[in-house]
Amino acid sequence: MRSLMVKRLGRVDYVPTWEAMKALTAARTPETPDELWLVEHPPVYTLGLAGKPEHLLRSTDIPVVNIDRGGQITYHGPGQIVAYLMLDLKRRGIGVKELVNRIEQAVIDLLADHGIAAERREKAPGVYVNGAKIAALGLRIKNGCCYHGLALNVDMDLTPYQAINPCGYAGLTVTQTRDLGIEDGTDVLGDKLIAMLKKHL
Repeated sequence: MRSLMVKRLGRVDYVPTWEAMKALTAARTPETPDELWLVEHPPVYTLGLAGKPEHLLRSTDIPVVNIDRGGQITYHGPGQIVAYLMLDLKRRGIGVKELVNRIEQAVIDLLADHGIAAERREKAPGVYVNGAKIAALGLRIKNGCCYHGLALNVDMDLTPYQAINPCGYAGLTVTQTRDLGIEDGTDVLGDKLIAMLKKHL
């Protein structure tokens, strides 16, 4: 198993974290260790490369940041675990589709350990429980290396999702682990998610 350097960065602003991911990826050499950053962000909407502004249904006081991952608009906020993966896919021998599959499976297995049946959807990356999205996924691949990653809703204010079509899907409901009866908070679930990602990557 390839090593994965884990960094728990706590609650950090979105833009500096994104800039740091880009800088690390740009400076990589074949010897650069892969990293997993676990963070929370203050409230922010992020709009991916293919993102359509009309998926922001109304203006709010939450900032909107145009970024370089795939996908549409999503929301990050306190009470959500964000796992950023800076991986050398060539070195690991993983294709993009397989990487997405492995990340999703890590979340599916984590929820299964708590008695929750979750699933993936064809052509709609992420993890779903009873049709509601619990984890969003977006990546950027550059020179065979990836950054960005995964957001798992744990115990957050879901109201900001009402102002967007989450990931570009009108009427898509979102859920979180707390509402599914999982009492573990972000710290405990964060540790479990790290373990699952390490296992699958």
